[in-house]
Amino acid sequence: MTGRQKRNLIILTDPGQDQAAAIFMILGASEAFNVKGIVATAGNIDLSHTVNNCLKLLELAGRSDIPVYAGSPRPILRDLTTAEHVHGPTGLDGVELPEPKSRPAPGSGVAFIIDTIRRADPGEITICSLSPLTNLALALVQAPDIAPKINSIVAMAGAYFEVGNITPTAEFNVYVDPEAAQIVLGSGVPVTLLPLDVTHQMLSTRERLNAMRAIGNRCGPALADMLTFSERFDLDKYGWEGAPLHGPCVPAYMLDSEIFSGRHINVSVERGSPLTLGMTVADWWQITDRPKNAFYVRSGDAVRYYQLLQDCLKRLP
Repeated sequence: MTGRQKRNLIILTDPGQDQAAAIFMILGASEAFNVKGIVATAGNIDLSHTVNNCLKLLELAGRSDIPVYAGSPRPILRDLTTAEHVHGPTGLDGVELPEPKSRPAPGSGVAFIIDTIRRADPGEITICSLSPLTNLALALVQAPDIAPKINSIVAMAGAYFEVGNITPTAEFNVYVDPEAAQIVLGSGVPVTLLPLDVTHQMLSTRERLNAMRAIGNRCGPALADMLTFSERFDLDKYGWEGAPLHGPCVPAYMLDSEIFSGRHINVSVERGSPLTLGMTVADWWQITDRPKNAFYVRSGDAVRYYQLLQDCLKRLP
């Protein structure tokens, strides 16, 4: 792992098996990350489940000291689209997780984002987004003064070369709340996007899942069981040797950006077309004069990625 300064994170998440992997990677890299709090998002499953899933994952990892806040129960303008067909009726099927002893933190997730950033020094807080961007967008609209204080936003969101995974043209996190994604991309905060274009290269092969199981702690085998459950949908759909593991690309990028490559471009979100709603239009070839508003990650080294994940999992109980 690289010897960078420790990052103070706010995590936005709607776990989700792949997001369980991302959360475990973050918790296993405690020398690199200080988690100020987690904001549960309505997305893969409804908000009540995502809050509980966050608490269960922290309980398993022995980190119930991290506060979990409930965010908005729905997108800004649209009805909620969920993904039980992938993640199961709890949103986190595949393993029996411990019932959490902790409770959700009082107050709303949006207020937590605003208050935490306002109290922090400029550049002290990084947003780690693994989910639809609803709560961050609401915070930016309600408190535009926080935007200049955010260090950066690193988000699993979007697709261009790999097009869509919830519709033919849209990636799930953006499709669920395209208005939120556009607000974030237009906020002026430095944004890094880890889209399907890179996450589809990070395949959880049988060998990699078996390596997680062989760690011998609680979290490694539990994660392998979760991913074995959720991979069925992707294996049937794509016919690949393993399912793409999306979420951990976000903390992996923050831990070792040299695993990945990309470029600064303009990314805009389609919000008006029924056919392409939620599409992230990536101006990869700089065809327009629209301002560059995101570092768009295009590719990565899967071997180094899974080694980094394995190293983090080994540090957990």
